[in-house]
Amino acid sequence: MIHEHHTTIPRTARYYTLGEPGSGITEVWFALHGYGQLAGPFLRELAALDDGSRLIVAPEALSRFYLGGISERPAVERAVGASWMTREDRLAEIDDQVRYLDTVYTEVLEGIDRARVCVLGFSQGAAAAARWLRFGTARAGRLILWGGEVPPDLDLSAARDRFAGLDLTLVVGTRDEFITRKILDRATQRLEADAIPFHLVTFEGGHEIDETVLRQIAG
Repeated sequence: MIHEHHTTIPRTARYYTLGEPGSGITEVWFALHGYGQLAGPFLRELAALDDGSRLIVAPEALSRFYLGGISERPAVERAVGASWMTREDRLAEIDDQVRYLDTVYTEVLEGIDRARVCVLGFSQGAAAAARWLRFGTARAGRLILWGGEVPPDLDLSAARDRFAGLDLTLVVGTRDEFITRKILDRATQRLEADAIPFHLVTFEGGHEIDETVLRQIAG
């Protein structure tokens, strides 16, 4: 008979930062990339946030993989991406990512006083960000879900105390092929039903980070 087992192991995780920590930092942004991306290239898309007053932190998801089909090209020639989780053993993966992000949060904020914490999740990273702020120990003043939503399986009524105090912003491109009007309507209706305030920002574009909009919402 086959039995499933779990064990917890130490492992090395990677994150990138943009900006210099110091007394001039007033905001720390934690930016969670989308499916199939890596943290370094994703952080370059957020360069507009680097104005000297912000430290931007991009943790990389724990599961890396080669992009494209296995028969397309040799592994050495194929790009690599990362995923926050899949449906396989998902509860354990969610626990792992929450503990990982809490660890990065604690490490980064050590020695930084009175800085506002903002969390931005893009695409799959939006679900990871929402789960982190629901189940983790980290505290943030602002949550931006860009090209993503609060995951449908996350009980918003149970999370109301965590989310009601957040400055929550949803950002969606009008041509986003993943966040359709139907999905967006479902996401906003869920938030409204649980009396969780939010701002909705739309822009002419697809499933992408738009620099103009990023500057606008960053203030």
